[in-house]
Amino acid sequence: MNVYIIGTGVNSRSSLTREAVEAIEHSQMLIGAERMLDAYTGCGKKLVKAYKPDDVCDILKSSTYNTAAVLMSGDCGFFSGTKKLLPLIENMKPVIISGISSAVYFCNRINISYENMKYVSLHGQDANIAINVRMNESCFFLLGGDTSAADICRRLCQFGLSEITIYIGENLGYENEICHNGKAKDFINTHTEKLSVLVTENPDYLRYIPSAIYDNKFIRESIPMTKSAVRGNIISGLDICHDSVCWDIGCGTGSVSVEMAFRCPDGKVLAFDKKSEAAELTERNAQKFGCDNIIVNEGVCPEVLKDAPAPNKVFVGGSSGNMIEIFECVYQKNEFADITVSAVSLETLEQAIKAFERFGKEYTVMQIAVTETRKVGSHTMLTAQNPVFIIKGR
Repeated sequence: MNVYIIGTGVNSRSSLTREAVEAIEHSQMLIGAERMLDAYTGCGKKLVKAYKPDDVCDILKSSTYNTAAVLMSGDCGFFSGTKKLLPLIENMKPVIISGISSAVYFCNRINISYENMKYVSLHGQDANIAINVRMNESCFFLLGGDTSAADICRRLCQFGLSEITIYIGENLGYENEICHNGKAKDFINTHTEKLSVLVTENPDYLRYIPSAIYDNKFIRESIPMTKSAVRGNIISGLDICHDSVCWDIGCGTGSVSVEMAFRCPDGKVLAFDKKSEAAELTERNAQKFGCDNIIVNEGVCPEVLKDAPAPNKVFVGGSSGNMIEIFECVYQKNEFADITVSAVSLETLEQAIKAFERFGKEYTVMQIAVTETRKVGSHTMLTAQNPVFIIKGR
């Protein structure tokens, strides 16, 4: 059997490439979602409604036809079911024919370059929104799941991005196509079709990854905070990936959580603290810095950790004497997780060392003593912070 996987563009007919048209004409059987097949009713070909990769694979394997085309919306390489289908039918040596993606189509409609965009799919899933808009000049959001354009705009307003320019496209390529543009605050109550796309423009996006953020930039109150110089060392040593799942245990003000969040815009930061004041303060700082990939949990560790997703990177800033139990919970979920502990007392240092040794992990110990200057009249005086031990385990 000759199998074509065809990107049909933003609709099933008018945006097809010539190569796609010829492949469809040559095919005896067409497989796709109902929306893809509607345009071919009465064409004389076998039409099979299916879009799940396993179902499509079974249909192809049981077919007696010589040629078949699987119709995929948009482009086969852009958030397409093609990715999951290919491994199932690779022995059939399918031919992929590109289509015009919704991103290409819509950006051309609104006269915006798409070469440096951040692409985020919300089709059937949740994802980080504000953090990506904060860190990119332009973002493209593919909707279609439970998250609507209004939901995105409300999230942006909640995280201090209400003035961001928004473009919304509904029913792209069809007669009832609609395009909107304005500020995020203008669309918080706007109803849009489920099959929509949204583009953001943020000329004030971050052009760097914030590190060792000045302490006075955070909302402080009376909650203890990991200071800038120490925090910078901790975060850099964790080697956080763009999609890491991070835990910040004893999050306090959330300063470590925020710096973690900027390093994993496609991941998550789970922040934990037993004090309600600290949990609330971490949420406030997450909103101030536009980090909607921070999830705050109030409760005592390790009990509150049990239902959390497995971490890749863990920082323990406060253990309440439960160091061994916290380590055990981390390594049960992921034996390869990297853990860093900060300690301002010799007792906490001892607990951390015993925990790493109990679980057979290599570790290093470093002491940081930070001294800053301050003006007293015409003199510059030195003000020392408490020494901090940083214990890193790999």
